Amino acid sequence: MRLFSLYKNIDLITIASALTLVAFGLITINSFGESNGLFVKQLVSLAISLVAFFVLALFDFRFLKNSKILMMLYGGICILLASLFIFGSVFGGARSWFNFGALAFQPVDIAKVVILLVLAKYFAKRHVQIADFSHVIVSGIYAGVIFLLVLVQPDFGSAMIVFLIWFGMVLISGLNWKHLLGLFGAGALCLLLLWNVGFADYQKQRVLTFFNPTADLQGTGYNANQARIALGSGQLIGKGVGYGSQSRLQFLPESETDFIFSAFGEEWGFMGLMIVFFLYGVIISRLSFLATRGESNFEMLFTGGVAIYFLAHFFIHVGINLGVLPVTGTTLPFMSYGGSHLLAEFSALGIVMGMRRHERIAHKSDTAHEFLGAERV
Repeated sequence: MRLFSLYKNIDLITIASALTLVAFGLITINSFGESNGLFVKQLVSLAISLVAFFVLALFDFRFLKNSKILMMLYGGICILLASLFIFGSVFGGARSWFNFGALAFQPVDIAKVVILLVLAKYFAKRHVQIADFSHVIVSGIYAGVIFLLVLVQPDFGSAMIVFLIWFGMVLISGLNWKHLLGLFGAGALCLLLLWNVGFADYQKQRVLTFFNPTADLQGTGYNANQARIALGSGQLIGKGVGYGSQSRLQFLPESETDFIFSAFGEEWGFMGLMIVFFLYGVIISRLSFLATRGESNFEMLFTGGVAIYFLAHFFIHVGINLGVLPVTGTTLPFMSYGGSHLLAEFSALGIVMGMRRHERIAHKSDTAHEFLGAERV
């Protein structure tokens, strides 16, 4: 009973949905063959991530409203990202990992949680003045520093997640629609500049292949083509666990990470994928609901930001696997193999649950007014 009272703030629906997705990922990874040790490594990563979740769920995170603490976290993660260019290891063409032998760590995953905290604090403090476009610019600088540090690794997929987190946070903060049009114009200009001076040749080729998928099926278009074949071959109910030929016979590259959605779809079919969509829908909707019950706009904005974080990853990963977005290499939350992203995702949920210790029950109209109005203190 004592333990239950300590964790009464945990939303069981959210964590149960996340753990079900983890189980789906583990089943898919294990089906690739007993010879690979990915399944055991992912179990270890899950254990570490759950420890982080339950520890963070005990914290009182109101201390994060102190700007100095958040700036220390922000500065620390920027230094960590910058140090990759000296001490980082190259994997998949990007210098984005710290390699410690048996342990590898990708700091951009933690950076996503840190930028969520920074933006939540910034917009909560200046929520009444959000109509002042200067606050959009300043918040863009905070996100832009991390965006550039990730982009030049180069890791375009993670950089886009950082951008979408910032963009989503700006939207839920109450951005004026005229400013929104300005942001779209600025985004188009940034993409033009990235194409001319920021993208590596292989990244440009991936984008060109997206517009002409059959141009290079044995080269830059190979991954996307194999992903579509895997999804299509799953049909309605799938081939069955362990019978996914595209992934098991290694026709589908990175089937445990960037293309786990396709690998899962081949074995579980359309019906299995609908369950996955439903579970992500549950997580996003629960987080959106919990956001309305935060003690102040800081908690509300952070919880809403975590929903955006998961949604951005899901949207890009699924879009790549379906062939409607260029291949950038993005994990699927909770399902893809990898300890860094799993730790970040459960840590984000742990912070949300810790913030629930001081949630309030308010009338719906009062909550909506506060979320779009002044900051409570």
